[in-house]
Formats: sequence, C-alpha cells, structure tokens
Amino acid sequence: MKSKITFLFIIISSFNLVAQKRVANKFYDCYAYDKAAELYKVALKRGDSSQYILTRLGDCYFNKSNITQAAYWYNFAAQKNDKLSNETALKYVQSLRSLGKLQEADSLLSKLNIPSVTKAFEASKVIKNNDSILFYNLDLNTKHSDFGAYQFKNTLYFSSAKNKNGKIYPWNNQPYLDVFQTEVIPTEQGFTSESIEPVSSKTVNTNFHESNLAITKDGKTMYFTRNNLRKNEKLDYDKGGTSNLRIFRVTKSNGLWSKIEDLPFNDEMYSNGHPALSPDEKFLYFTSDRPGGFGGSDIYRVTINDDGSFGEPENLGEHINTSGREMFPFMTEDYTLYFSSDNYKNFGLLDIFKTELFKNNNKQVINLGKPFNSKDDDFAFTMNANSNKGYFSSNRSGGKGDDDIYFFETYICEQVVEGVTYNAKTKEILSNTMVTLLNKSGVVIDSILSNNQGFYTFKKLDCNSSYVLRAIKQDFKGTNDTFETTTNHKGKTTKDLYLIPLIKDTEIVLNPIHFDFDKWDIRPDAAFELENIVDVLRANPTMIIKIEGHTDSRGADDYNEILSDRRAKSVRDYLFSRAIEKHRIISAIGYGEKQLVNKCTNNVKCTEDEHQENRRSKFIIVSQ
Repeated sequence: MKSKITFLFIIISSFNLVAQKRVANKFYDCYAYDKAAELYKVALKRGDSSQYILTRLGDCYFNKSNITQAAYWYNFAAQKNDKLSNETALKYVQSLRSLGKLQEADSLLSKLNIPSVTKAFEASKVIKNNDSILFYNLDLNTKHSDFGAYQFKNTLYFSSAKNKNGKIYPWNNQPYLDVFQTEVIPTEQGFTSESIEPVSSKTVNTNFHESNLAITKDGKTMYFTRNNLRKNEKLDYDKGGTSNLRIFRVTKSNGLWSKIEDLPFNDEMYSNGHPALSPDEKFLYFTSDRPGGFGGSDIYRVTINDDGSFGEPENLGEHINTSGREMFPFMTEDYTLYFSSDNYKNFGLLDIFKTELFKNNNKQVINLGKPFNSKDDDFAFTMNANSNKGYFSSNRSGGKGDDDIYFFETYICEQVVEGVTYNAKTKEILSNTMVTLLNKSGVVIDSILSNNQGFYTFKKLDCNSSYVLRAIKQDFKGTNDTFETTTNHKGKTTKDLYLIPLIKDTEIVLNPIHFDFDKWDIRPDAAFELENIVDVLRANPTMIIKIEGHTDSRGADDYNEILSDRRAKSVRDYLFSRAIEKHRIISAIGYGEKQLVNKCTNNVKCTEDEHQENRRSKFIIVSQ
C-alpha cells in the first residue's frame, strides 16, 4: 500500500506547476474563463503565487465583467509587486472607477506613475466619439469656398464663393461670398439637391461677403453676417485696413427678405459674426474679437428682448473661451453648445467641440473626435438634435476645393449575428445551448441560450468590428468561432455553431491523448483534453467509468502492455487530482497491442495515421 501511495504522489507531482499553468492558459486562450480561473487557483493552491497567476485571475474576471473579483485579484498582484504592466494597471484603475472608488483609482495612478495610463484617462475626458458616423462631401461643393450649411425645414442655406460674375476677394483670389439656398430632397444616403440659387433678395446678398445665418422657428426672421459697408455699398475699413464683420437682421414679407437692420452692438473697430439662436430664441450667440475678451476671438451672447431690442453682449467666460480662437457657435434644442476652437486639445487647427454648460452646468469641453475633426480646419457645425443629422465644414484633404460642406448622420449600429446550434456529428439541432458573445479582446459581452429550434441571436453589435462566439453544452465539447461585422449599420451575419458530442453510445470520446516517447506523465495538451472528462463526470454525478490504454503494434508486446497500463493509470490519477471520487473509476488497465482496431499487426506495413488509430485511450461508461 505504501508503494502505491508513493507512486501516486510521484504521478501527481510530475504534473508540475509549469504544466498546470500551461493548461490554464489554453483554456484562457479559448475564452473558457471559468475553467481557466479554476485551474489558475489550483496552481495558486499548489504554491504558484506569482504575479502572472494573480493578474491572469484578474483578467479572467475582468473579461467576464465581474469587476469586484477582478479588482480583488489585481489588488493581490499589486501587493505582491507594485510594478504592474501598463495594461494590467489600466484594467485595475478601470475596475476601481467602475466600483466608484475614484479617489483610490487616482491614488493608484499617482503611485504607479505610468504616464501612458494617465494620458489615456485624460484623453478620454476630452476627446470622445462614441457614435458611429456616416458622412460625405456634398455634391453642391465647388472648387471655391463652400461652408456654413444651415437647414431650415426643407431648405438648405449655405455660404459660397461660387458666384462666377462676382467681384474677386484679394485675400484668396476667389469671388466674394454670397448666401445660397437649395431644396433638400431626402434619399437613403442623406439628401440630394436639384437647383441652387442665391437667396432671392438684394437685401441679403451684395457685392461683398455674406455668410453664416440663423433663422427663427417661425421662419420670419433671419440673422446673418456681412462685411462692414458704407451707405454707398463700398467696404468700410478700420484704421488697420480691415473690413470688419457685422451681424444683420432681416424679416420676411410676401416671401421676400426685407427690412434689414444693422444690430446695435456692431462696431467699425471690431468684428461680430456667426450668429446662432438659443432654442427659446431669447439669446443670440455670436463670435467677436471685441476688446476685453480672452483671446483672438471669443463667443458672446446677447439677450433678445420681447420688443426685439437687445441687451448688452456678455462674454461666455473662461469655461469656453481661451487665449486662442473660439468661433462658429451653434446650439441644439437640448441646449448643447457646439463651437470651433484652435486652443483645446485637438487634431490640428480649428476643431469642433461641445459643452453642456447651458444644459446641465457641466463645464467640460469635449472634442467631437474623428471624423468631425482632422488636422485641418473643421468648423460651422449644425445639426437637428431630433434626427441626429447635420452638417459641418472643413478644408481637409480629399475635398472638392477650398472649404467644403459635409453631411453627417450619427447612428447606433444595429448589426445582428444569428444562427443555429448543431450536433457536429449528427447535424441534429441542439436546443438550450449556451452561446456567449465576446469582443476581440476576449471580454464577455452577453450570453444566451439557443431556443427549442437551436436558434440564437445577438443584436446591436458595433460595425466593422471583430467578435468571438463560444458555444457550450453539457456533454459536448465547447467550440469557438470568429466573425467580423461589416460597415453597414443594419447588416446581419449568420454563424451556425457545431458542437462535438463527448458521449457516443457507451463511451466518452476525446481527441487522442498524447504522451512523450517512452513516458507516461500527463502533458499539458493531454490535460487540456482530459478536462472534458472532468466536465462530463461533474455533470453526470452518478456516472461510473473505466479507462483503457492501447498502443500500436510496434515494439515488444510485453513492453507495450506495461507502458499502456502506466499511461492508463496516469490518466486515472490526473482525474483523481481534479477531485473526481475514486469509486467512479472502477479500473484503469493497459492492453498494449491486444485490441488493435485495424490490420496493423506485427510486421504489417502501415501508415503513421493507421498506427495512430491504435494508440488511444478509451473512457467506457460502465453505468449512469
């Protein structure tokens, strides 16, 4: 008896910690995080408390969104060694933030002093683009400057230097800007326009610059920007030789814009332009380089009184304006203010930003990110908050000319993946199969059971992204399949999943259990397969089996019988080490080459594949 106990100890010890870790890693790589965590804990219990094991445990739970356990194991790893990798530190900080431990997370960042992690969090506060964006360059753009699109009902207004017969503006050698309009005809790709013409009133367009406008909800009043003109419609210049901008107001009568009014806060010595209305139309927002601001140009607002008069302009303050240029304000129905600036963290030159300062007193300024912003000037953002469609202007490369107008639509991707779960051997439908969706980083997103017809579906997947599907079912071998969604936000991917049964008739069937030449200790790849036996026995607590070991005909008959017997008992002892009760394995016997399954007896020439058929371990079900 003592010798048997010693032999069992040697067998179990031979499956050393390194091999244990390798088996756990194989399950981790297959996204079987529960099994991987179980095996990492076995390694931990056997004395491997390395940072690798601890962080891998954290990763198992992090990928399953069990943040409490993830934080626990990352903390354990950090206590062992403060020098966490950047990736692990980031996950630990994210876990703490998710648990509401903001101060602890910030303290950890400071303690670890990892600039790349700190920078990532700082950037996420400022540069954010969570929505999927469809955008394209409008057909109405020309080789000249076209910008400042503003849609009122089914009419699109914009500024353009497309007037071929107009005077030339010496600064860019293009015609002066006029305000144009076109009817918007909706299409699946956004809209198209047929006729483009100048706003039909000499009251608005002159021989010099007109641009950027806003219209009241009743359609009766327009605010727009124009050069400073003398009464004889010639440019008026300040002492530095600059013709500043002014904001004008016109009203509509009998279908024509008339009764033009020069707003009282205009001045010959500085510019006012880019008008925008608040949703309640009680404030007019605009850009100005008037004295007393914070930088080159600031955003101001002025009260519009009930009688149409104006209050005193007020600077929007340091939470929005900087020492640089803030321009082109626009406010949506929910009081989110959009504007362009060249002095916040940006991609280069003017970028488009937003703030909810007037919506909920949130003073944070957020860069809209790509594709709205580029390394060039991006500006004149307008949108309909209800439809999530709008326009912005840019002189980025790839356009049709100078400044171009781009149409955009924000949307939540609604891609779908669906399929049916099958028995890979019989092609029969497998109902009630657990199907798990993971992202490309291996993080679990969702899990569902296939229905009685084996059907499963996951909705609202991101476009142009990689995913993994994992299917598991009792008494079947788990399977993984990868796929990629398309750029079509309403696309559908079909992925049928095939699971290999582990039980056939009265046998648990595995892939071949391999051993090193002339050895019988359990290799990591063998342990990986044997875990399927562990799962079947756990799922069927009354099942009793016997183990058989078989070899091919090569080698001495007696030696083959001894070697196969040792291997069968090694397999049995591995199962015992995984807490399978001893009474459930009634025997583990090696038969050598006594039970060949083909013609390959002694001295018969066979292929290696034919010999492999005879080298096998069998797990025979004695009773349930």
